[in-house]
Amino acid sequence: MNSNISQLFKILYSLYETMLMVILMIYENLRKTRERIGLTQVEIAKKLNITKSAYCRYENELDIIPLKHLIAVCNIFNISLDYVFGFTDLKQYKNSLKEINLIKSGQRIKSFRKELKLTQKEMAEELKVARSIFYLYESSKYLISTHLLYDMSKTYKISADYLLGRIDKPKYLK
Repeated sequence: MNSNISQLFKILYSLYETMLMVILMIYENLRKTRERIGLTQVEIAKKLNITKSAYCRYENELDIIPLKHLIAVCNIFNISLDYVFGFTDLKQYKNSLKEINLIKSGQRIKSFRKELKLTQKEMAEELKVARSIFYLYESSKYLISTHLLYDMSKTYKISADYLLGRIDKPKYLK
């Protein structure tokens, strides 16, 4: 029993570390980009149709920004998700789509998993998420979470923008 609790604690702590890295990377890049283009937090919040306090919580590293809001911010700033995640210095890809294609995203996640010759269970375990949750992302029932997209992209060196169907190339990160 103690070994199960210890193992659970290690998994939870690892998940916490990943989420913290996501938060720090995203919000530093968002704040710098917002300041560079001269927009206020209030202006961004209005464009996202959320309160200023909600946006401040994202930028001040108190909450993880939902992927739909993060994509909207990327579109406002004209930057790629890979740039926000700190995976590339390239701010925007050519021919990048503004919207997320939920069906294409699920197909790409599934196709990529199969390319790695992993089962849903194996990939879910590597990414420390329940297989049932991973299934929902692959089957396009739900949009992948921000922190899982970050973790998957970082772990396997694959573009977050590619996985979401916003770009076709590059597929892999350098």
